[in-house]
Amino acid sequence: MLEGIIAFVLGTAIGSFCNAVIYRLHVGDSPWRGRSYCPHCKHPLAIVDLVPLLSFLVLHGRCRYCQQPIAGQYFWVELAMGLLALGMVWRFGISLEAVVGIVMSAFLLVIFVYDLRHQLILDRVSLPAMVVALVGSLVIGREPLSLLVGAIVGAGLFFLQFALSKGRWIGGGDIRLGAALGLMLGWPLVGVSLVLAYFSGAIVALGMILTKRKSWTSAVPFGTFLSAGGVATFLWGNDILQWYLAGGFFDWVVQTFLRFYNPTI
Repeated sequence: MLEGIIAFVLGTAIGSFCNAVIYRLHVGDSPWRGRSYCPHCKHPLAIVDLVPLLSFLVLHGRCRYCQQPIAGQYFWVELAMGLLALGMVWRFGISLEAVVGIVMSAFLLVIFVYDLRHQLILDRVSLPAMVVALVGSLVIGREPLSLLVGAIVGAGLFFLQFALSKGRWIGGGDIRLGAALGLMLGWPLVGVSLVLAYFSGAIVALGMILTKRKSWTSAVPFGTFLSAGGVATFLWGNDILQWYLAGGFFDWVVQTFLRFYNPTI
């Protein structure tokens, strides 16, 4: 219980830093220098303005100094990172694997939000993520050959799409993110993350097309789905893979099909 609370609080603090990284990378500031400041009035923020989750709620989502609204992203990113840290500790206990999972979740959360907002995967995030993923995977005992194959599959799939479409379908950032996921998960788990990303991306895109929020030609921030798929696979990839290999996936497809045509089943 105590470990979970500590993990959640630490995660929200990391989420607060992720928010600063997302904003500063977009405006061209260094994430490592200078105090945090309001994006509207540029007033430096005091410690009481930076308490994860609580400051947003106490200030009713507004800057203390200029009263301009604070984007809801700041609250949700802090909450998401807190839950991710809690999930890693719940899944792996107090361990190096949990630490690696939390650190990689922070990288992927930045990519998730940045690509969602700006439809861009920055090398300044994905390249360090590759290095951290490799070191972290070796520390927790993943096989080097598995990591090499994972990186080749993760990057190769997107490189092939990039080459065939001459950069129209995906960008170079997807290639580097695919390599990072391969180095984080190894083979065959990177395959699980790719399937999750494509499956969830297709469902969301189809839903937005049907509701006329997007058209068939609209761009999709696929880095968002890749990031989510990577975190989900780090947490439950082995379970998903075993379920698939045991035939559970096919049973689920058949049962879903039967229920669709006969809801009484």
